[in-house]
Amino acid sequence: MTPSLTNSRNGFQGIWPAMLTPLDAQLNIDHPKLAAHALSLIHAGCGGVTIFGTTGEGPSFSSAERKQAVEQLIANGVPAERIMVSTSCTAVTETLELTRHAVDLGVHGCLVLPPFFFKGVSDEGILNAYIQVIEGVGPKDWRLYLYHIPQVIGVNLSHGVIAELLQRYPSIIAGIKDSSCDRAHSVALAQAFMPALTVYVGYEPDLPTLGPMGSTGAISGLANFLPRTVHRMVLESTAPGTAHDTQRVHTMLGLLQPHALMPALKSVMATLHNDPSWLRVRPPLVAMTTEAHAAFAQHVQQFKIDTARE
Repeated sequence: MTPSLTNSRNGFQGIWPAMLTPLDAQLNIDHPKLAAHALSLIHAGCGGVTIFGTTGEGPSFSSAERKQAVEQLIANGVPAERIMVSTSCTAVTETLELTRHAVDLGVHGCLVLPPFFFKGVSDEGILNAYIQVIEGVGPKDWRLYLYHIPQVIGVNLSHGVIAELLQRYPSIIAGIKDSSCDRAHSVALAQAFMPALTVYVGYEPDLPTLGPMGSTGAISGLANFLPRTVHRMVLESTAPGTAHDTQRVHTMLGLLQPHALMPALKSVMATLHNDPSWLRVRPPLVAMTTEAHAAFAQHVQQFKIDTARE
């Protein structure tokens, strides 16, 4: 798997894992371990890494913590241009603050949700929030990736909002991460907006469908430990082994399904690295108990992740 960064303003190429966030015993971010994880993924061929998305428990950390984490990633050797930062907050002013900070550090781009505390808001309100962020950052050379995950935040990004943002800011809006887990919705986005805006799906089984439509990569939670598999599914979707990769992804999702997702993903990392510190999560998430982790780890071991291939 050959790493690559961008294909002009139409978004990134390759796999940019939605990184899990390791924590120390006080539930603060473990900066050295986070950087080591990021560098290992880049070494495995990932184009870059994504920090503080849903998988990374982003809304559970303060603005100051999130700024410091990006700074520490760069200080610990992760190139800024290989970092995507989810800057999403409930307050637009904080989203703007985090976005401006990330852009000033030279990151590849920012992944931005619509404001997600109030539900039932109008398209006009969502559009105004994005405009406030974009205009607040100013006329700089940066990329904004829209983030759609309505089953989690309870707010939709409509085609109308996307079209208006593309019309107003064609050099800034680079892509959309559609984590709705609704293939028909992802396909409709691709048909409506690609190639002007690249559609990346968050639900890995949909990758082989979006790849042939022109999707150039993925921001994936499973890529924390299956980066090469995810890469092949979207960028080598017609290869003979894609069906096998897709089946393995379905099997892994089946193992995760009975559990809360982020604690279960961290349990996989704890198993692979023989490091129980990976089990820690920030409230309101609840970590797997020692007993639950031990039982789950047996299934993960039977899955037999080959880190050289996957």
